[in-house]
Amino acid sequence: MLGKIKTVPLRTIWKNEAHNFTPWLSENIAELGQALGLELEFDNAEVSVGPYYADILAKDVGTGQSVVIENQLEKTDHDHLGKCITYASVLNASAVIWVASDFTEEHKKALDWLNDHTYDEIAFYGVQIELLQIDNSSPAIQFNIKSCPNNAVRQAIKRKNQGELSEAKKLQLDFWTKFKEKLKATGKIGSLQTPRPQYWFDVALGKAGINLSNTCNTWEKKIGVRVYIANKETDEWLPYFEEHKEEIENKIGAKLDWNPNPENRDKVITLTKSYELDNMDNWEEPIEWLVNQTIIFRETFSNLIKEKREKITA
Repeated sequence: MLGKIKTVPLRTIWKNEAHNFTPWLSENIAELGQALGLELEFDNAEVSVGPYYADILAKDVGTGQSVVIENQLEKTDHDHLGKCITYASVLNASAVIWVASDFTEEHKKALDWLNDHTYDEIAFYGVQIELLQIDNSSPAIQFNIKSCPNNAVRQAIKRKNQGELSEAKKLQLDFWTKFKEKLKATGKIGSLQTPRPQYWFDVALGKAGINLSNTCNTWEKKIGVRVYIANKETDEWLPYFEEHKEEIENKIGAKLDWNPNPENRDKVITLTKSYELDNMDNWEEPIEWLVNQTIIFRETFSNLIKEKREKITA
């Protein structure tokens, strides 16, 4: 015999939006991220933005960028739409997630319009939240995506803009686009930055000021993966990584180039390999190599970063 599904009013579980629902969503932010195909990490709640407060500020683990989450237990309204845009601009967010019990057609169209008329640096998500119950079971949460970036539209804009790029820039953009597709297909990294016509492609390591910066140098015919350490972090983190040099190289399975440009204030730890890159037909092997190295580097260095931070907070 089959049970009967029914919806449960949200305020049955969360009486107050700020005091009940926001804390719950902060603790269960991974579920929201999973519904959107993002890897989200809680940063802070009730973040001051002038005289207002953003409900939740999160981090996109895949890119290291900020994500604003604005939630309400009621149907969408103009006030919250304005807050979403304001918070995104002031906090320099890469994405805005608007969670509500229901979306009006006008607000859904507003988010769709924003996604279709903005560049890849910002994404808008509209998410309807529901509580479902089968007979007398405990209510279960369901996130329904009402609006998200239209990749087909954004790809069309990108192709149009490619007409203004040099041949070298087009090559870089095509290389990173194929690299991202291959890396994303592994399922090892939750979210990734948008490919751009430049010689690098960054992957977050879970620590501001430290990231993986993959490189594609078409002139020198070399690709590489490097740990990039910004100058404000070098005094603390470069010696720490050097202390674990043997462990790092054993896990990666190769000798790395440690701080090859000591005169630079920013520091890097690199591994490079030569490939013919001017012909797209030859890209399968270098992209495969770079994807594998990115996964190994990220796992190795992000674990070391996590270990150090846990010791500090212990």
